[in-house]
Amino acid sequence: MARVKGGTVTRRRRKKVLKLAKGYYGSKHTLFKTAKEQVMKSHTYAFRDRRKTKSNFRKLWIARINAAARINGLSYSKLMHGLKLANIDINRKMLADLAIHDATGFTALADQAKAELSK
Repeated sequence: MARVKGGTVTRRRRKKVLKLAKGYYGSKHTLFKTAKEQVMKSHTYAFRDRRKTKSNFRKLWIARINAAARINGLSYSKLMHGLKLANIDINRKMLADLAIHDATGFTALADQAKAELSK
């Protein structure tokens, strides 16, 4: 019985990994072993960072809301507490969008929060 070498399967598998490693620095895009290690590490980073993106956006929204709140004479925490007392249920993404694109609308919300805090 003839020996089976599996050359085409192996070559196809290696070409797939090297294609994923395109653009990597040094030998990481040319040598199969180092390319495979880096591609596996890259997949780990991609998986982790797809989840990390969500917390990064939340941080950004909070920073924008805080900046707009301070323009209106409130801190971020006092603004959020005042909105909660006023039964205004709006998420941070929409608040940050208001702070950037509709300053008068954000000021109206901040005034309502101030009114509730002063009661």
